[in-house]
Amino acid sequence: MKTSITFFFLLALGVTAWSQKAALSGRVLDEATRQPLSGATVLLNDGDQGAVTADNGAFVIRQLAAGQSYKIQVVYLGYEPYAQQATAGENAAGNMTILLKRSNIDLKAVTVQAYGAHRNQVVSRLDIRLRPILNSQEILRMVPGLFMGQHAGGGKAEQIFLRGFDIDHGTDIQLTVDGMPVNMVSHAHGQGYADLHFIIPELVERVDFEKGPYRADKGNFVTAGWVDFRTRESLERSFVKAEAGQYGTARGVVGLDLLGQAARERNQTAYVAAEYSYSDSYFDAPQYFNRVNVQGRYSGDLSARTRMTLTASHFWSRWNHSGQIPDRAVASGLISFYGSIDPTEGGETSRSNLNAQWLTQTANGGLLKNQVFFSRYDFELFSNFTFFLDDPVNGDQIKQREGRNLFGYNGSYAVPSSLGGVNGRSVVGVQYRQDQVRDVELANTRNRTITEEQLQFGDVDEANVALFASQELSFSRYFSAEVGLRYDHFFNAYVNKLMDNMRREANAGIVSPKINLSYTPNERHQLYLNTGRGFHSNDTRVVVPQGGRDILPAAYGADLGWNWKPTPQLFINTAFWYLWLDQEFVYVGDAGVVEPSGKTRRYGFDLAARYQLTNWLFADVDVNWTDPRSVEDPKGENYIPLAPTFTTVGGLTMSGLKGFSGSLRYRYLANRPANEDNSIVAEGYFVTDLQLNYARERWELGLNIQNIANTQWKETQFATESRLFDEPEPVEEIHFTPGTPFFARLAFTLYF
Repeated sequence: MKTSITFFFLLALGVTAWSQKAALSGRVLDEATRQPLSGATVLLNDGDQGAVTADNGAFVIRQLAAGQSYKIQVVYLGYEPYAQQATAGENAAGNMTILLKRSNIDLKAVTVQAYGAHRNQVVSRLDIRLRPILNSQEILRMVPGLFMGQHAGGGKAEQIFLRGFDIDHGTDIQLTVDGMPVNMVSHAHGQGYADLHFIIPELVERVDFEKGPYRADKGNFVTAGWVDFRTRESLERSFVKAEAGQYGTARGVVGLDLLGQAARERNQTAYVAAEYSYSDSYFDAPQYFNRVNVQGRYSGDLSARTRMTLTASHFWSRWNHSGQIPDRAVASGLISFYGSIDPTEGGETSRSNLNAQWLTQTANGGLLKNQVFFSRYDFELFSNFTFFLDDPVNGDQIKQREGRNLFGYNGSYAVPSSLGGVNGRSVVGVQYRQDQVRDVELANTRNRTITEEQLQFGDVDEANVALFASQELSFSRYFSAEVGLRYDHFFNAYVNKLMDNMRREANAGIVSPKINLSYTPNERHQLYLNTGRGFHSNDTRVVVPQGGRDILPAAYGADLGWNWKPTPQLFINTAFWYLWLDQEFVYVGDAGVVEPSGKTRRYGFDLAARYQLTNWLFADVDVNWTDPRSVEDPKGENYIPLAPTFTTVGGLTMSGLKGFSGSLRYRYLANRPANEDNSIVAEGYFVTDLQLNYARERWELGLNIQNIANTQWKETQFATESRLFDEPEPVEEIHFTPGTPFFARLAFTLYF
């Protein structure tokens, strides 16, 4: 295995032959902010050759005739098209600077391109420009087909559904913010726990995503897919925002540009932003939800070729919640639909982050990335899933707690290359992550007070070292390929402080190959085939006691997709896909561990369509169908509990109409099995939301209404065996958290 990895890296670094011909290169920047634009498409001579800009806005196009003049076109959604003539020279790292001017969204300017277009980023960039993120839950809903639900008040990480997965809080999707990991391995509440509440929504610049395990630079938890949130490098203007709404809801946000326009002209920016939120929420028992967020960032050029970004942030939240309530308690009138069996559930959590990134453009047109990050994380949660099932006197409330230091490094080198006269890009990289988790605790409590000895108490140390390489090749303006290989090695250690206080270890490695192909016959059609192997790691507390078995169960996936532009105003992405998992996860809440389950398979169909009705009105729809099954259980008993089978979201969005903007949106989740034989069904729901804004040069007024039809719906549901205080026998049925009723908020933003 070591030999194959060494060979692959030598192939990427050494076999690639540099072209002796001329090149055209430069950087693409936002004209107003002078910030680099990543993902812009640069075309020569109407598409004969092309490139996509890197994170620093740079591009290089090789294999050109020295001294020949070429027509350069730059296309980027939400910006005016750019064109100029340029002459190819011998210097690959040229000084051409292209400034793009922002414009209204126009789908007629979007074409299907052979250069990087099959990553679905056209859809994500269109959505975030038209539908700005309003709250922390909306952040993840930017991913087509992704559903989410909150089942423990506003402070706990959301439950995620995607591609036939009940991902719980992040088991089968990798989430990052500016390249920094969000998922927590071997977390006190569940493997992969991903709390995104430390993001201030107004600071989100773009959302990059991909479904499936097809990228060599993406590792742990990338089975259903990955999402990377990019926050703003700069603020064009300082602002103050105030929100107020029903149920005692209030929120304030402030963002201050610290350096101004003169510094932006020198490619230096700095800002600080802060957020405070409070809500009693719509439950009968007040939530007393509090959240504080602070973020500061500096970006600047250390030299003509190196740019540095430093980010620091702090997040804190505390809340009560009503928990998951049983159907029978509502039906009998014991509690209301928004009531609670144990109103003392709730929690407190915090996270402090430091993130430093350096981007260096090398003399041969390559891009060297270096990133180091550190997070201090604390978590405490009180839950009661079964009420009086195990303890008829004190009840079954539990406490889950941990304190964690998370730190690591991401490094990569990407360089335009030529292999046998075929243009491409070679990438090699290394990643390191270390989690030091202290006092991971599970204990029985009553009213948040421990009632007996702890059930679990120990320390987790987990490290992940990864090497990856990929080679992109553009064989013509029509056909391209990307081949990648990744190797991950995990080191797991656990100290059980309730047993013998001995440190026990286990480790394992996994190789993940990737092959992606695309065919683009013209500017209206593109076919692509993505294939790859991925994995999700298992909880250290599970794998160490069993001697390292099943540390890294693999996933095998394939997507056959089509990007299509049938008319100038319509863009469509469709995909048929298949995913096989060597081992599914089942989270046991009251035991505080992840139980490895059996093999599963999923296949399905995704459709995303974006249509421009007028200059200011847009329509969108996402449809996702999935058939998820266990492959080791008898037919009829092989349903995967809570796995979604059909979802659709969509709506109408208004933008650029004399200061008015807004959207009317729906989301629908169909009925789905809640247990293995489908004898208990989790009910589906259909909910509509409304957003309306009116903006002037210096201020903006907004109205947000969730659930405008005041539908009574169940946001999260579980088939749970429980016993109420006066019941002689336990009952297994649906336990649920009620979804938001009609909920109106007003917001006012002042810019200065």
